[in-house]
Amino acid sequence: MDVSFFISSRLKSKKGLVVGCITVSFVVMIIAVAVASGFRREISSSLSQLGGDIAITPPSLNVLDESFPIEENPSYLPDLMALDCVKDVVPAVYKAGMVKSGDLLHGVLFKGIPMENPDSVSFPVSIPSRLGELLGLSQGDEMPAYFIGDRLKIRKFRIVSLYDDLVRTDDKLLVYAPLQDIRRLNGWDEGQVSTLEVILDDGYKSVKSLDDAAYGIGMLVSDYSASSEHPVIATSSARRYPVLFDWLQVIDLNVLVILILMTIVAGFNMISGLLIMLFENISTIGLLKSMGMKTTAIARIFLYKGSVMVFKGMLLGNVIALLICFLQEKTHILRLNPENYFVSFVPMNVDLSVILLSDIVSYLVIVLLLLLPCIFISRVDPSESVRVK
Repeated sequence: MDVSFFISSRLKSKKGLVVGCITVSFVVMIIAVAVASGFRREISSSLSQLGGDIAITPPSLNVLDESFPIEENPSYLPDLMALDCVKDVVPAVYKAGMVKSGDLLHGVLFKGIPMENPDSVSFPVSIPSRLGELLGLSQGDEMPAYFIGDRLKIRKFRIVSLYDDLVRTDDKLLVYAPLQDIRRLNGWDEGQVSTLEVILDDGYKSVKSLDDAAYGIGMLVSDYSASSEHPVIATSSARRYPVLFDWLQVIDLNVLVILILMTIVAGFNMISGLLIMLFENISTIGLLKSMGMKTTAIARIFLYKGSVMVFKGMLLGNVIALLICFLQEKTHILRLNPENYFVSFVPMNVDLSVILLSDIVSYLVIVLLLLLPCIFISRVDPSESVRVK
């Protein structure tokens, strides 16, 4: 057994406060990482549902232009589905309208997607809970809708469900309806849609990955489109919702600052604790020096002791932080104002790989900082320290 490690295991110290400070630092770091990951997961997932990660649309980008539908099953679709990054391709038809409840009217955007049409329900729709609150609508209610075009069209929809619109990007409330119902309202033929929404795998949700995927899909569409098909372009959600992705980058920057600050705080707390430990054992240091032990070997004693304290604080901090993340994920007890934060609760996502990387980097930085107080050991005079005792 290494002599330094053996002596370190027998060395007594008052470590409770230091371990507690390390624990708090790691709790803050892990929660910050989990919150940033949670925001990215919730917003990316909601944007995928809202309009796809990549939208294939007419060159005008106006999905409400009824004069330029695109093909639901274009010639390039098999090649598009064969891409590694593509999880699914969802056809959609959009139409703007007004919905009414009593004397209240509100503008909405109807989105027709492939969905089962219950046999017992005519014109079923799923509305955001926010619209239900505004108009006093609930599941099972009828919802008249008005569509203004060459002539006024009126349809009476039936609400079959309400959903939570986690990401509130603007004032447009999205109402989901069967694809064929909205297609008929546009007067389109079978197989015509407003857009094809491409859903990517979870590993392609960063701004660069989205833009690269959009470029690749755009090139594929251009190369494999039939001459008879309408021209289309591919745009990423990062380009369609730049404010949201800029906001996510700000959060990532804030998390980086928190990680650095908490690591520095934990490091200096540990330095203070180690200095106290050195002063408490100054006579022991002098005795070991007088017995011929080298300064580097004595420094290892306290580095071993300090690293064990850091590890205990890190381990305890991880357990407490993961418990907090688990409770928040299940209960959503910490709420947010969606008008400011885009989501209605504090999202937390435990990405073990990111947390492990943060733990390792912080641990190594703190242990390296512990080398600073070890300089004190070289200045201890054995004759004076042993005589004082």
